Amino acid sequence: MGTPFLIFMVLSAVALLLFMVLKLKISAFIALLITAIYVGILAGMPLKQVTQSIQDGMAGTLGFVATVVGLGAIFGQMLESSGGAESLAHYLVKKFGKDRASWAMVVTGFIIAIPVFFDVGFIILVPIIYALSRDTKKSLLYYGIPLLAGLAATHSFIPPTPGPVAVADIINVQLGWVILLGLIVGFPTAIIAGPVWGKFISKKIHLTPPEEFMIQTKKEYDENNLPSFRLIALIIAVPLFLILVNTFTGLAVSKKVVEQSIYTDVLEFLGHPFSALIIATLIAIYFLCIKRGMGKEKVLELSTKALGPAGIIILITGAGGVLKQILVDSGIGKIMAESMSNSALPPILLAWILAAIVRVTQGSATVAMITAAGIIAPVMSEFGLNDPQRALVVLSIASGATLLSHVNDSGFWLVGKYFGMNEKQTLQSWTVMESLIAVCGLAFTMLVSLFF
Repeated sequence: MGTPFLIFMVLSAVALLLFMVLKLKISAFIALLITAIYVGILAGMPLKQVTQSIQDGMAGTLGFVATVVGLGAIFGQMLESSGGAESLAHYLVKKFGKDRASWAMVVTGFIIAIPVFFDVGFIILVPIIYALSRDTKKSLLYYGIPLLAGLAATHSFIPPTPGPVAVADIINVQLGWVILLGLIVGFPTAIIAGPVWGKFISKKIHLTPPEEFMIQTKKEYDENNLPSFRLIALIIAVPLFLILVNTFTGLAVSKKVVEQSIYTDVLEFLGHPFSALIIATLIAIYFLCIKRGMGKEKVLELSTKALGPAGIIILITGAGGVLKQILVDSGIGKIMAESMSNSALPPILLAWILAAIVRVTQGSATVAMITAAGIIAPVMSEFGLNDPQRALVVLSIASGATLLSHVNDSGFWLVGKYFGMNEKQTLQSWTVMESLIAVCGLAFTMLVSLFF
């Protein structure tokens, strides 16, 4: 199998995926599975082996991703339904003051998007943006862009949000490293794309709160009795802290800094993403729901509701795992690895370009991340990367999958609608912000890679 045929196979597979998603409007889950079958047949795999690879790829990926994304979704739902997100935003705006409220909004978005889905976090917090804009007479974008940048950066870079969890699993890297390096890369990226860009673009486009969204929908929580900032911050910090402790304990044991014992085993068990998220979710259910008077039936209803959107992401991720498995089992992955290892481009840049191409053409950041991860995963072993370096490849894929959000991305229309913008204004503000996250994310990832 020569390099030209290999290039044709990868390009035609991506083209087939995009054709099915864009032109035929086939679900990304089905389209990814069909693409994987196409690659297997083209590579000359026996048909029986193709179906076995589908089963193995799906099983191998979902065992981890389904658990983490499912628990993360319930955790975020408890935070959202208790008023925790609003409490956090009010506290930070009060502390920063109205003059520096744009900085409060980027911090709010950055923290809230750890447990809460991007679009949900935006819809919950957009009334605060309206109120700030009304009070200060500044453009909605002055506060809105920092909030969006904080939400988008965390949504892309920091687990347990679904994108980085899925990519980390497909290319086999510990979540602790993705969290640590995601924080290092994500926060400066959010600042440049948020308060810095927001201040500039708000002078060019002046927006006032759209009238149709001024009437707030009924909330499930009492706005006069929100949970405290300290409680919310502590609950969000619990899973991150436990996962990081697990990572560094494992590192210390492997480097013989400390001896393996029952204590290190317990720390690693508590810090495994499964245990950490179960603990965090139970704490959130008790302190944010049960203790504040929410009935057990309501908690069950919210938990069930949370798993709806999570299920779609889980299945798409499983299909991405199938594509990876087909590439591995057919032997294409090994050939790709050998040819890419001779490339002048570093793996971080290769991964970014791949994710960016899929993102710009079909719109979904999740599909772009998972497709890029599925193609790049078999190549990783050839480069001989350690865990921090693999985590940086996760972040480069996440960055590339954020580039140039435009009319084929649901986020483009959501933001335009809530800010009352036309398509040109949305391209000038939101699309540029997303592209800044993509480019700055890549730049900071490559900068951090110099130290690992």
